[in-house]
Amino acid sequence: MDEGYRDRTAFIKGAKDIAKEVKRHAGKKVGRHVDKMADEYTKRSYARFEEEDDDEDYPQQAQDGSYYRSNSRANDEEGHSDSTEGHDEDDEIYEGEYQGIPRADSSGKADGQADQAQQAQFRDTTQYEAERRKDQEELAQQYETILQECGHGRFQWTLYFVLGLALMADGVEIFVVGFVLPSAEKDMCLSEPNKGMLGLIVYLGMMVGAFVWGGLADRIGRRQTLLISLSINSVFAFFSSFVQGYSSFLFCRLLSGVGIGGSIPIVFSYYSEFLAQEKRGEHLSWLCMFWMIGGIYAAAMAWAIIPHYGWSFQMGSAYQFHSWRVFVLVCAFPAVAAIAALNIMPESPRFYLENGKHDEGWMILKQVHDTNMRAKGYPERVFSVTTIKTVKQMDELVDMGDSMAWHQKWRTKLSNLFHQVWSNFLTIFNPEFRRTTYMMMAVWFSMSFSYYGLTVWFPDMIKYLQKQEYSSRTKVFIKEKVDHVSFNFTLENQVHRNGEFFNNKFMNLKMKSMVFEDSLFEECYFEDVTSSNTLFKNCTFISTLFYNTDLFKYRLINSKLINSTFLHNKEGCLLDFSDENNAYMIYFVSFLGTLAVLPGNIVSALLMDKIGRLRMLAGSSVISCVSCFFLSFGNSESAMIALLCLFGGISIASWNALDVLTVELYPSDKRTTAFGFLNALCKLAAVLGISIFQSFVGITKAVPILFASGALAAGSFLALKLPETRGIVLQ
Repeated sequence: MDEGYRDRTAFIKGAKDIAKEVKRHAGKKVGRHVDKMADEYTKRSYARFEEEDDDEDYPQQAQDGSYYRSNSRANDEEGHSDSTEGHDEDDEIYEGEYQGIPRADSSGKADGQADQAQQAQFRDTTQYEAERRKDQEELAQQYETILQECGHGRFQWTLYFVLGLALMADGVEIFVVGFVLPSAEKDMCLSEPNKGMLGLIVYLGMMVGAFVWGGLADRIGRRQTLLISLSINSVFAFFSSFVQGYSSFLFCRLLSGVGIGGSIPIVFSYYSEFLAQEKRGEHLSWLCMFWMIGGIYAAAMAWAIIPHYGWSFQMGSAYQFHSWRVFVLVCAFPAVAAIAALNIMPESPRFYLENGKHDEGWMILKQVHDTNMRAKGYPERVFSVTTIKTVKQMDELVDMGDSMAWHQKWRTKLSNLFHQVWSNFLTIFNPEFRRTTYMMMAVWFSMSFSYYGLTVWFPDMIKYLQKQEYSSRTKVFIKEKVDHVSFNFTLENQVHRNGEFFNNKFMNLKMKSMVFEDSLFEECYFEDVTSSNTLFKNCTFISTLFYNTDLFKYRLINSKLINSTFLHNKEGCLLDFSDENNAYMIYFVSFLGTLAVLPGNIVSALLMDKIGRLRMLAGSSVISCVSCFFLSFGNSESAMIALLCLFGGISIASWNALDVLTVELYPSDKRTTAFGFLNALCKLAAVLGISIFQSFVGITKAVPILFASGALAAGSFLALKLPETRGIVLQ
């Protein structure tokens, strides 16, 4: 018995040491989970010890052939009496006997038993994690060797174009709202705050989508998650082209953004798992070009479709379908095409192997090998791999009894999936990845804050300069007298002060940016007049008739109406909008800005695997930071366009390097989760950058320049602290 006691004491002490290590590395949440499992293991382990003790009480054969008992219980039959019932020579207490207040040593014994089983479970969990980590390391090395055997060929290029369509859909989504606003604001009567919210809602939707779809892709697969997210984007993009109200349009664009939010994190992770080490950086950079192509596609379609008002139709005043809605519909085509093409592509074999599905992973790798070999003219080459290492899986059993209703089963499945996704997300903040995650968060945030802030600030500054130039051409008329004149042509950009208009007719015309101050209108006639940014201040109207005009009374500021009448006023929105010709400038500027990133894409693709990810990221960020100081010289429209193209062409190399670095810094079971979280943070920074930079338009250039250059400088400094991933196998 003394020897058994020493064994148990040593067991408990060892288990406690293991517990400290597990809690130190796993954190509180995992510690509580392991504690719960350890309780059950404690009971089983302690019961086993008791059974072993009981076995010692069984009769044992002596040397003389007789049997004996190993303890004093053999003497129970001798000297037994009622007065000593419930007691033996060791004064043991039996069930049903009053035991009194527990002594300190008895509670300590119970605690020791609990700790014993708890530490045993900790040891099992630690052993499982160690085995899983070892399996992942072996799989990474073997997987790289298999990709080398499969080669790079037709399969990868096919997947390149398929995933490129998904990335193209993301690029289109960014530009859709900005292109339709000049036309949609009239149909939906959007005020400035409503237009601002419509511009930001896409980023908010993409932020949510990136986090959700990134987490799901590590649990249910890259291909399946990408299909779901693109389907949501397509459906709600289609609906948004038909809905009439502002609220419903806003809701559809929000969910469309949620759908497309999963594109970037999944596409890069998915494609990287089919690329060998020496091809990964270059071909992921080539893939980035499809985001640029998406922007060019959106600008070209807007230029070709929106100005064609003949493509419109309406059913009364309740339903209108103008050309900008056709443009919204056309912008959903890349996502639809990506869905169709993805149906013929397989799931990532790395995902299958990470989840213990050996046969599925092997079949896809064989498909990659055979496709590439046939394309290269070697159909006789056989896929030599017979067995691939798979990662050890933890059993996650869920009780799904027959009596459970189908909705309860789905609720249970969804709840388990949510907890799995959330637990996987928390692991990127474990000590092993914590420093990398915080550094990447800072780099992503600084890059996004400066890039999106400036790319929106540039067009707004161009509009401001256009407005300033337009105001400089305003014609001013003072104390003019006009009698018996018919105006049937456009009146634009004029100011009339102290004028007198007698018996004049204003018929079938447009008034743009017209201001009448302290003027007199007597016996005048206004018919079929459409106005924009037109005001009558301190004017007097005597015996004047307004027929079928939009000169509503809110345009008459402090004005007097004497014997004047309004008949059949125009119906519709009462807000003023910018000139339609400005829309062409928006398309043109966006087209040039997007096209300007082409040289940066080419350079980054060719040099990514030669100079490394960190040098590319830090170098491009520093040059972008320096280019920000040239913004102070942007005093004209053409200068601002040139600076926009310069900044976009330089900064794209930073984004390409950041995408490649993010893919390679995290293991396969956390890759899309981490990428999705960082991309969601990117969209949050974009919203903050856009909101802050827009507030300084027309006020000062110094603040946007300092903000952008400071963020880029901080990002380039922090980027150099990250580990270089060039030349390593994909974890």
